[in-house]
Amino acid sequence: MTNSTEAQKPQNTKKNKKKGATLDTFYGAKIQNTEQIEEDIQENSPKSSKGNRNSPQTHEEFESEMTKKMEALWEEKWEIMQKKFMHLQNQFDQTVKENQALKQELIKQNQNTKKLEENIKYLTDKVIDLENRGRRENLRIIGLPEKPEINTKLDMVIQDIIKENCPEILEQGGNTATDRAHRTPSTLNPQKTTPRNVIAKFQSYQTKEKILQEARKRQFRYKGIPIRVTQDLASSTLNDRKAWNMIFRKARELGLQPRISYPAKLTIYFQGKVWAFNKIEDFQLFAKKRPELCGKFDTENQRARNT
Repeated sequence: MTNSTEAQKPQNTKKNKKKGATLDTFYGAKIQNTEQIEEDIQENSPKSSKGNRNSPQTHEEFESEMTKKMEALWEEKWEIMQKKFMHLQNQFDQTVKENQALKQELIKQNQNTKKLEENIKYLTDKVIDLENRGRRENLRIIGLPEKPEINTKLDMVIQDIIKENCPEILEQGGNTATDRAHRTPSTLNPQKTTPRNVIAKFQSYQTKEKILQEARKRQFRYKGIPIRVTQDLASSTLNDRKAWNMIFRKARELGLQPRISYPAKLTIYFQGKVWAFNKIEDFQLFAKKRPELCGKFDTENQRARNT
């Protein structure tokens, strides 16, 4: 019997261990974890045996070979990651360029929109001005009673109003004839208690202006009933003028001699000068800077008191 026995080979513990998991990197490259690499090294490393000094591969050579393999593997994975990174970088650069182009296009669209809004405002103002000029021979009579005997002969009623309130125009031989006169709106709303306005178109612009000047000086009446005579204007211009009502009344109380001039401009007489305002905001800023007027034209407080 020989005293030497074959060296018992160690059992392969690989079966008792779980295989190392793989790690998916952000760029999709799969790299083995440390546990799997250690198992591969143990399995493939040279086996040493007693009495055998000439192993087919030294441990240093094995480590060198494994290092080269790992380096080659990492280089391959690194190239893959670089390619994917460059692809993403190119996509990002393209997206940035597209966003810049869209931003420039948006700026142009905003500029075009602003120009369109300016053109629309210009055209709207032009149409309103033309409408107002088309009404330059008209007068609007407010408060004339809503009666059949009046509505059927409005032309004659207007002549009676002129005789009652400004007969000097007739004495001077002015042409007080009207082309037409009608109620507005054309249909009567039974829910409204106030009479509809009357629009009268005069043949003579000069006569219309004389009547309007007299109506600004004093209260007009029709058979003793108070009425108002004003310039007939487009509805949008009338609304702009109505916005001045509260300020106008307060300015009259303070003796500022307020007037509303065409199209909707407020003028007052203050400290020996005539001041003109196109916007309510401009007037309020003016009043706040004058101690004599500050706090007296607060439209919000006036609305709150009225409600």
